[in-house]
Amino acid sequence: MNARANIEIRHSTCPHDCPSACALDVEVIEGSSIGRVHGSKRQSYTAGVVCAKVARYAERIHHPDRLLYPLRRSGPKGSGSFSRISWDEALDEIAARFDAAEREFGAESVWPYYYAGTMGLVMRDGINRLANVKKYSRFYGTICSTIAWAGFAAGTGKVAGVDPREMAKSDLVVIWGTNPVSTQVNVMTHASKARKDRGARIAVVDVYDNATMKQADIKIILRPGTDGAFACGVMHVLFRDGYADREYLKRYTDCPGELEAHLATRTPQWASAVCGVPVDEIEAFARAVGETKRSFFRLGYGFTRSRNGAAQMHAALCIPAVTGAWQYEGGGAFFNNGAIWGFKKTLIEGLDVLDPRTRRLDQSKLAQILTGDAEALKGGPPVKAMLIQNTNPATVCPDQTLVRQGFAREDLFVAVHEQFMTETAKMADIVLPATMFMEHDDLYYGGGHQYISVGAKLIEPPGECRSNHEVLQGLAKRLGAAHRAFEMSAREIIDETLKTSGHGDIAALEADLWRDIQPGFRAAHYLDGFAHRDGKFHFKADWSKVAVSNDGLMGAWQQMPALPDHWGIIEEADDEHPFRLATSPSRSFLNTSFNETPSSKAREGKPSVMIHPNDAAKLGINEGEPVLIGNRRGETILTAKLFAGLQRGVLIAESVHPNHAHIGGRGINTLTGADPVAPHGGAAFHDNKVWVKKAAA
Repeated sequence: MNARANIEIRHSTCPHDCPSACALDVEVIEGSSIGRVHGSKRQSYTAGVVCAKVARYAERIHHPDRLLYPLRRSGPKGSGSFSRISWDEALDEIAARFDAAEREFGAESVWPYYYAGTMGLVMRDGINRLANVKKYSRFYGTICSTIAWAGFAAGTGKVAGVDPREMAKSDLVVIWGTNPVSTQVNVMTHASKARKDRGARIAVVDVYDNATMKQADIKIILRPGTDGAFACGVMHVLFRDGYADREYLKRYTDCPGELEAHLATRTPQWASAVCGVPVDEIEAFARAVGETKRSFFRLGYGFTRSRNGAAQMHAALCIPAVTGAWQYEGGGAFFNNGAIWGFKKTLIEGLDVLDPRTRRLDQSKLAQILTGDAEALKGGPPVKAMLIQNTNPATVCPDQTLVRQGFAREDLFVAVHEQFMTETAKMADIVLPATMFMEHDDLYYGGGHQYISVGAKLIEPPGECRSNHEVLQGLAKRLGAAHRAFEMSAREIIDETLKTSGHGDIAALEADLWRDIQPGFRAAHYLDGFAHRDGKFHFKADWSKVAVSNDGLMGAWQQMPALPDHWGIIEEADDEHPFRLATSPSRSFLNTSFNETPSSKAREGKPSVMIHPNDAAKLGINEGEPVLIGNRRGETILTAKLFAGLQRGVLIAESVHPNHAHIGGRGINTLTGADPVAPHGGAAFHDNKVWVKKAAA
């Protein structure tokens, strides 16, 4: 009884939808269970730090409510009533229903649907191979990154920037549109090192006084959707007061004279009227940036989740180009390293059999697609059958009223491969139990850094859980979907993908643990030219040529401002909807992952909304009272939190709680819209006009 457990430290990479992709040292107990999870000190970006929810991953992987066996619905849709069946029964039924839909409505009536519940390339993207082989409707993932990527690429020519570890060598770290204390803890590791070692200051630009802003030296709180105006006011001061680096501008940028003339009327007074930031704060921020050559702009996703989001990202990105900060170590900008990986995913996704004529349906328009909107369906057949992996659309997708209506269709067959009985799984006809990342092999990269890695299987999965790849293999066999990758193991696919991508083989990468593929200093700082054909940073964006998607341009892209500006296409507050609502991420949930772990649930509590005390007093709302929030899309009930750390007329609802956690069962995405954001689609989760009133007893 007193024998000590055999604990072995093994290595992995966090697979969750977070740019940090943390390097992990995992306690494996007796070869069969997981103990504490630590950030690895061997990888210089993670630097020994990991978020609390992943540190407690044993709480999730060994949760008593994990799905363990295949299930068939035995009651009405959404009732949660299921009966256990065998894997053969489950896969046979899915294949039969897919074949039936194809016979009656064509192959495009089947839609494999997925997203970033895992960022592993094999387990996330392998579902595309099934779609490509069978000519099912393809998937266009817009819910997260397209808006931000377009805005960054409009300036630099590609999505890549300064080595993020250079934050530690900066004299001013500007954290804009992200709350890394809650969502990307490693950003704070390097920013804090700069403060400790160099006396650097930290500036935070966001829409509320969040956990990151509480650690800042310079705090900018603005109205949602007005970052472009703030950026223009700052650049006006930089030109006016001689902080613009004229030599850098002449050599490295496209039209500095035109930009300066354009900004002449974008004064701090003009910007203040739009964004609500006092003039003296705009002036002080501009001076701080202008006087600090080593200014590092760490730009996030948050401020781009608006209808003008791509233009906002571009405007913020223009500031370090005006000052010439890109020239210096610890200066420039970083958002994501998407352009550096160079993975050739032909084997993973079956790109060798892709038929570009097959329609690609927009993830963010799920509500419209499932309710038969002809435009969203691109004039093709209705969606009659789905396989869903790695996502929980019944909670996270915009326009939830229509999403739920669509999933309730009796003529829609849905199979969900999941780890827990999510709200999407409850709407399914067949539910399949899925492995977690420590129970299968996969290949990873970090959007927020420069490492690639193999995440090896550490323990056996519980019950009858199978990996995404194993499920696809089983379905392919039954559907007659022939492709050699369906005959290969995940490790074999990883090995060949690495070799064809120029990264060696799987054994070499595993020996490295985490391989640093950071481009050299000159390339990362664009000192030999930016990635546009003319080698210049583009202040003047040609939105029709920003290469993010081949699906064509969407939204009101023709109206997008070429030069940095405030684009007033956002849902402005009006008499009927006097508040602007942003649905920001929380610390203990990650989208809807970790919604089920006890410690995360305890920390987040009830679904709540932050409201300024003066606004609450005007409405007769007290702390802790239920409030009804609504717009033309629907209504939801949250608990009021009186909070002075935001502007009047602004509401903040942190995290995506399950719909059922809200009084009345309608979640926060009841209020968010699915109209496509220019120029390549996306969902404007932080761009909502709403009304608020006390909820009835």
